[in-house]
Amino acid sequence: MTKKRKRQDDFQKVKLKVGKKKPKLENATVTNFKTKTIHLPEQLKEDGTLPTNNRKLNIKDLLSQMHHYNAGVKQSALLGLKDLLSQYPFIIDAHLSNILSEVTAVFTDKDANVRLAAVQLLQFLAPKIRAEQISPFFPLALADGSSRLRESEGLQEQKENPHATSNSIFINWKEHANDQQHIQVYENGGSQPNVSSQFRLRNLVGGLGSVDEGLSSTENLKGFIEIIIPLLIECWIEAVPPQLANSFGNGIEREPLQVMQQVLNIISLLWKLSKQHDENHKLESWLRKNYLIDFKHHFMSHFPYALKEITKHRRKETNKSIKHCTILSNNVDHLLLNLTLSDIMVSLANASTLQKDSNWIEMIRKFVTETLEDGSKLNSKQLNRLLGVSWRLMQIQPNREATESLIKAVYTLYQQRGLILPVRTLLLKFFSNIYQKEELRSYRFRYRSKVLSRWLAGLPLQLAHLGSRNPELSTQLIDIIQTAAARANKELLKSLQATALRIYDPQEGTVVVLPAESQQCLVQLVYFLPSLPADLLSRLSRCCIMGRLSSSLAAMLIGILHMRSSFSGWKYSVKDCLMSDVDYFSFLFSTLTGFSKEELTWLQSLRGVPHVIQTQLSPVLLYLTDLDQFLHHWDVTETVCHSLLVIPARSQSFDVLQNAISKHLVGFTVIPDSTAGCVLGVICRLLDHTCVLSETLMPFLASCCYSLLYFLLTLEKGEAEHLRKRDKLWGVCVSILALLPRVLRLMLQNLRVNRAAPEELPVVGQVLRLLLQHAPLRTHMLTNAILVQQIIKNITTLKSGGVQEQWLTDLHYCFNVYVTGHPQGPSVLNTVYERGTMALPV
Repeated sequence: MTKKRKRQDDFQKVKLKVGKKKPKLENATVTNFKTKTIHLPEQLKEDGTLPTNNRKLNIKDLLSQMHHYNAGVKQSALLGLKDLLSQYPFIIDAHLSNILSEVTAVFTDKDANVRLAAVQLLQFLAPKIRAEQISPFFPLALADGSSRLRESEGLQEQKENPHATSNSIFINWKEHANDQQHIQVYENGGSQPNVSSQFRLRNLVGGLGSVDEGLSSTENLKGFIEIIIPLLIECWIEAVPPQLANSFGNGIEREPLQVMQQVLNIISLLWKLSKQHDENHKLESWLRKNYLIDFKHHFMSHFPYALKEITKHRRKETNKSIKHCTILSNNVDHLLLNLTLSDIMVSLANASTLQKDSNWIEMIRKFVTETLEDGSKLNSKQLNRLLGVSWRLMQIQPNREATESLIKAVYTLYQQRGLILPVRTLLLKFFSNIYQKEELRSYRFRYRSKVLSRWLAGLPLQLAHLGSRNPELSTQLIDIIQTAAARANKELLKSLQATALRIYDPQEGTVVVLPAESQQCLVQLVYFLPSLPADLLSRLSRCCIMGRLSSSLAAMLIGILHMRSSFSGWKYSVKDCLMSDVDYFSFLFSTLTGFSKEELTWLQSLRGVPHVIQTQLSPVLLYLTDLDQFLHHWDVTETVCHSLLVIPARSQSFDVLQNAISKHLVGFTVIPDSTAGCVLGVICRLLDHTCVLSETLMPFLASCCYSLLYFLLTLEKGEAEHLRKRDKLWGVCVSILALLPRVLRLMLQNLRVNRAAPEELPVVGQVLRLLLQHAPLRTHMLTNAILVQQIIKNITTLKSGGVQEQWLTDLHYCFNVYVTGHPQGPSVLNTVYERGTMALPV
């Protein structure tokens, strides 16, 4: 067979026949298979025994990563551990031993980022661990950290100087972890000291509060300064060789700046110590004479100092937290360094040496002004130095132009948003000190800074915006405002007047959201307001009656308003624009009622609720207030009543009061029990022989009396809250009935018992019996004997269908004893009022 024939055999075409199925292809895909799913619920479940962080790592995983050779993995584990412990604090107690041992192991890691992350984790854990929890582990952690730190420092020292022997006497762990401690202080340093010094290193265990005995005198301090200052200057000279001086324009590397920072810190401490001994400025002159030239040459020749930026090609960090830690550990606070140097230098100058020191003082002034105005965020330590230098510069050069430029620069920083509380507090104290210093000057030489006036004028609005978000800062603002207001600062008083409606808002105003001490200062500020318009008085009244101010503060506020009114009795009359008499009386009446017009209107729609006492014999229904509101209203009313009593024209003030009651209260049906009682009490206190009671007011008073008596007689013994109102309400009812016999007669005339429900008849009988028994009312009851007899007859007629009850027998007995004088019937009144109800004072 030929090759062609074989090729044709390989590619034969299958012939299809009619009526037969098409044969399946050899490479056809089978599609009739079935599938089943495999479930692995237990294997896919997360470890439920230990919680995990955002990266799904539990405490064991994170602690195991502490041993990784890669520094980034260890740092990420520390940050993840901090995140996990912040979400699940209970892990700390369960794994405290493992956490402390692993964290202290990396505390002296060779990588600065790992050390910083370990410090941050320990700072996070410190407040969350009790002393008794950590005490068993503290010796172990301290020994571990100390041994590792000595080992690492000793190896480094041996590499640099194999023949040197050292005994480290002090190690700052935090600075070492932040990679900021490269200079160690060694005792003797392997050789004997050349100078026989009488000074010794201070024992740091006792803290820094006390001064070493060797530096307690001025002469000893001078001797110590003469020894230490040259050594510190030499340290700085050695840290920055002369060949590097040309590169200062581009900044200095981190290590020399760290040396300079330590040098300047020591000098600054010495300067502070010298001020404690320098009462006559003799030591200041000595320091200037001996060290000003050296400081100008070695320190000020390249001022201000900046950190030299070294560009290195590094692997890009993906973790933002790691990047942040790197920045913190490698940066040097060159701003604080420059400010420390400025503080040292300006302390060597004064107003008399200004011309000699003008060059370097101008450098410092320019640096300070630019720092204040560049908009950078400063921490409290930096700002404290900055403001101290600014204050000293204003003392050295006290002219108007220089002072105003510095104040303006500080005000630029003050206007920044989002300043933290310590920074804002320092700025407030700075401006406050400047203001007080200006006020201490004589009026002839006093200079009003425009920037300072603008700052003062903005304080009330800041206080209104701040509110209770930061009570401490609000308190500082109030103190400054009060000081300036007491000194009649026009700009501040004008701003305070414009902001008063917001500050004294009864709902969300500053006066009602701050603590009591701050509230008292704000209440006292009302005395200094230029005017007291009606809308402001309305808000002050609401503050008094809503309970947002205590009753004592409300009394203080009412007393202040009385002092500012025309009725205060001042020799010179108060200006008409301050507060009108009509507004003052409106304030007193609004405070007396205890409720606003809107609230009283809303009460009229209440019917059939437990808080409303309803009787068929009086058109006045009582709304029961809670006890705290009742007592607060009662106490405030006492102060209002006193203010009305001291008004010289008693009859006129009484007429104003009763007209206001007739206009604003008589038309209402539902009256709060505290309002009814306070109105009756004020009428009793103000009424004298010169006052004439209005005819339209008497029916209202009579209805209030009966409604209050009905409320007191229907109280259950279990209602302890309302039982405490009993004595106050009973006293005012009896007083008004004894003082105004016509009100008593009107109340008796309204007792039409045929309209009363059967269950109210015993209450009417008890009211009559109590009035008959009360001695101050007995004369008036005898005057109305016929009317009382008719009421008793009507009650007897209504109850004639059954057996006479005990309360009716007692009523007949009292009427016969106190009115006719002839007791009838066998029953004797053994109990006065105790049966079935509470006992009222007789």
